[in-house]
Amino acid sequence: MVWRKTSIFLNYINKKFIIKVKNMTEYYENNLYKTEIKEIVNYSLLDILKDKVFVIAGARGMICSELIDTIMYANLNYGLNCKIYGIVRNMQAAEYRFKAYKKSIYFQLVQADINKDVINIDKDVDFFIQGASNTHPVYYSIYPIDTILTNTVGTNRMLEFASKHRCKRFLFLSSVEVYGENRGDIDKFTEGYLGYLNCNTLRAGYSEAKRLGEALCQAYIAEKGLDCVIPRIARAYGAGLLKEDSKALSQFIHNALKGEDIVLKSKGDQFYSYVYIADIVSALLFLIANGKTGEAYNLSGIESDITLAKLADYIANFVGTRVVYDIPSEQEAAGYSKATKAILDTKKIENLGWHSRYSIREGIKRTLQIQGIN
Repeated sequence: MVWRKTSIFLNYINKKFIIKVKNMTEYYENNLYKTEIKEIVNYSLLDILKDKVFVIAGARGMICSELIDTIMYANLNYGLNCKIYGIVRNMQAAEYRFKAYKKSIYFQLVQADINKDVINIDKDVDFFIQGASNTHPVYYSIYPIDTILTNTVGTNRMLEFASKHRCKRFLFLSSVEVYGENRGDIDKFTEGYLGYLNCNTLRAGYSEAKRLGEALCQAYIAEKGLDCVIPRIARAYGAGLLKEDSKALSQFIHNALKGEDIVLKSKGDQFYSYVYIADIVSALLFLIANGKTGEAYNLSGIESDITLAKLADYIANFVGTRVVYDIPSEQEAAGYSKATKAILDTKKIENLGWHSRYSIREGIKRTLQIQGIN
């Protein structure tokens, strides 16, 4: 019943969205976005993907959709010959998002709720990306059960699928949220740090589920020999943020795109790491080729540690509006992170050879330009 309500809600949002933007240029048709895709391909080593089969769960999400665009660009321009199966819950919205690939032999959508549906793919796969998850505060509070189950039951079912289909590498997209709260005993979160997390709260569902998803990966490595790598992603942003995304930075960007004041629903002293979407995509491609089995890797942007207040000020100044303060609703507040400082140490992946290319200022500028603000 919970998922049925979610489906109705998403269908309603996406039908309205599709009608509204039917005559508009989409962000993925923007020349800067296309240039960004080319840049990712140019500095990524994609030979390992040649002639391979990809399965991507959560295909319509911001991260996975840009990953798909990147691989498809390499298919069409460099003969990568990489087949992609994109698992989605809302087929109508996904067909609209990926309409450019409708007739491509390299891309196929698969409609499924990973918590319960059979994945109708009958061939072996080489790489599996588990990116399906509720990813913003309002959904954490409205659909807490689905939030937990997708990262646990759903992830387990995808791990089992990958194991049965002789998957060569499984990436579980985890989160900075697994570290919990910084208790003042460390400046930046390293991959071995375990912060405080009060599991007896509604908001803990997402963080605890991500932790359990990581533990499931370790279990499949030990028991079934599945190769798993875990990217732990900082607060992500970029063109393609869904309209319903209620994260603070997402709302700042939506406010800016509409020429509205930036609404800050706290004092803004939260100090977080952020990472631009193009950096995430390049890091995922890098980890497919270079990550070590069973290891977790922090992903964050260069010069991208900033307080919410400074971030709001920067965006407001960029678009010529102002920052206003507002008290969040009880439902909104229930989904907010309680962490006040969450800064990621990225030395581990940097020592392997990957480096971020986009600062928070460059990433925000690109995001707004791709979405239509000059």
